[in-house]
Amino acid sequence: MLDPAAYAHLLDAARAHPRLEAAIRQAGPLRIDPPAQACVAERLFVEVVNQQLSTRAAAAIWARIEAAAAAAGSSPRGLFESGDPALLRACGISGNKVLALRAIVAAEAAGLLGPELAGLPHPERAAILCGIRGVGPWTADMVGIFHFHDPDIWPEGDVAAVGCLRRLTGGTDTRALAAPFAPYRSLLARYLWRIKDTAPAAPPGRPVRRPRAASESG
Repeated sequence: MLDPAAYAHLLDAARAHPRLEAAIRQAGPLRIDPPAQACVAERLFVEVVNQQLSTRAAAAIWARIEAAAAAAGSSPRGLFESGDPALLRACGISGNKVLALRAIVAAEAAGLLGPELAGLPHPERAAILCGIRGVGPWTADMVGIFHFHDPDIWPEGDVAAVGCLRRLTGGTDTRALAAPFAPYRSLLARYLWRIKDTAPAAPPGRPVRRPRAASESG
């Protein structure tokens, strides 16, 4: 569960924006789950495959990846390590993403994704990750927030978090808007994603716009 002191800080920082404060209070203290993947490479695989996709499309592609891996007596990681372009493309992975997945495998083999990354400040770690083909600032931010649980990352490239913060505050400079929430800006982002995910559905006949991350792999 979220540290009570961090939750109190977020509420205090949000007092200047009543709609945001009310939304955080309604969400309540968040549950912060442990990293879902065992290592950085596996988290990067997930983020690269999911880039520029809606949740539904990403789930469909992962289902095909898992089915193909099972048919081959392997795992998704095994498929990415084999780097069979035709098989990966058949799962719905673009050519650029295939190259990015292979680059992640190569980076791990070169020792760039070892446990020492956990001890680096986020900017230094992000610089290493962004040196891998297909990994950009947004992906590095997601790895920092969800895999390393860095508490103070503001993901400026995330359309959903940025849009939700602008909507709830009426401001446009989200870096400045997020500054008072330091050293818990990652938690602010988590709240904004939760708030967006639990917002009422659009009225019938009104199109639903699905925010996407900035393009990295394509």
